[in-house]
Amino acid sequence: MKDFYTLDKQLCFAVYETAGEFTKLYTSALQPFGLTYPQYLVLLALWEKDGLTAKELGERLNLGTGTLTPMISRMISNGWLRKERSKADERKVYIFLEEKARKEKEVITQKAGEAIQACSIEREEYEELMELLGKLRFKLRSRVLR
Repeated sequence: MKDFYTLDKQLCFAVYETAGEFTKLYTSALQPFGLTYPQYLVLLALWEKDGLTAKELGERLNLGTGTLTPMISRMISNGWLRKERSKADERKVYIFLEEKARKEKEVITQKAGEAIQACSIEREEYEELMELLGKLRFKLRSRVLR
């Protein structure tokens, strides 16, 4: 395996390039709604469970406050979200979907689904990729540094 250290043989580069292609794919699908791909991920998380704290949302999306806070502010300005400070604990800020986000959910997810379908990824292949990526993510997170 003499050529293992070439760029084309690096799993990290293949994942990086693939992530970039997904970003492009979703960017074009979400552009008519004025959403970025990370903003779409915020909506997905809140469509699953509305009213997460900012901390819970950051943990769910694996985003730090430096990235998440300005994104949430933009989404509030654009009418997608609102935030409320907890009355019981003022340190907690809850993020909620606005009516616009609930109303647009079906058409946004339909456009995203159509973008994936345009790639001709069969359901079995999709599920296999999800399983393999889950295993890879688990191995990366649980690695033992020597």
